[in-house]
Amino acid sequence: MMDMSILILTKNEKKNIADVVQNAKKCTPNIFIIDSGSTDNTVNLAQENGAKVLFRAWNNDFAAQRNFGLQEISTKWVLYLDADERLDDELICSIKEAVEKDELKQYIIKRKSIAFNQEFNYGVLRPDFVTRLFPRKNVKWINKVHERVVCDLPKVHLKGHIKHYTYTSWEQYFNKFNQYTTIWAQNAYENGKTAGIAKAFLHAMGGFLQMAFIKKGVLDGKIGFVLCYCHFFHTLIKYTKLYSMKKQKKISKIFKMI
Repeated sequence: MMDMSILILTKNEKKNIADVVQNAKKCTPNIFIIDSGSTDNTVNLAQENGAKVLFRAWNNDFAAQRNFGLQEISTKWVLYLDADERLDDELICSIKEAVEKDELKQYIIKRKSIAFNQEFNYGVLRPDFVTRLFPRKNVKWINKVHERVVCDLPKVHLKGHIKHYTYTSWEQYFNKFNQYTTIWAQNAYENGKTAGIAKAFLHAMGGFLQMAFIKKGVLDGKIGFVLCYCHFFHTLIKYTKLYSMKKQKKISKIFKMI
């Protein structure tokens, strides 16, 4: 048996959960779902497909969810997978080989995004590289949103890739838009980051130019350009939310002094 567990974060993922668990089981039978309070059939479907379900209440902190999972497993290796991601066959073989070699390294995986029935090659949803496979005792996650890993082991790229089946509707996109901008602003506020409206606009414009032209998002067609435009507003809104939090704090201080 592979000395590896796969951790999957979930919240209302009934559309994805059976497929992601079956896909993950091609690597190892040790599949753990870290659920944050699903109200659909996610938990039952995960269990029916052979996964073990653990619960941690959601507190707007993705890193905390990932770190919680580390405390609940005993295998030497851990692989993180999101519910809307699938491992291709070449990557599955690469993962098995890496775990069998058992070298103290962390492994980087290429990820290709599919959204709105289109595979993206540029711009906002261009292929990226994510570090997901680690020796369990050598990894820790930080940041509430857009979380990143802290691991000082040498990095190695695995062959194959993850297929990331992200946004399927604009409703889903804007739900995440609102969630992620709020979490980012709260995290930045707690870390003492500041922002004004002018700074928010400059960051947003810079983000749009980078995604549309430097990262060539316009080459992904109409939807690619729209996503670059949305990226402008995503950046603008997250900084505006931070500005509003700072302003509200100043108002609260004034009222306390009265």
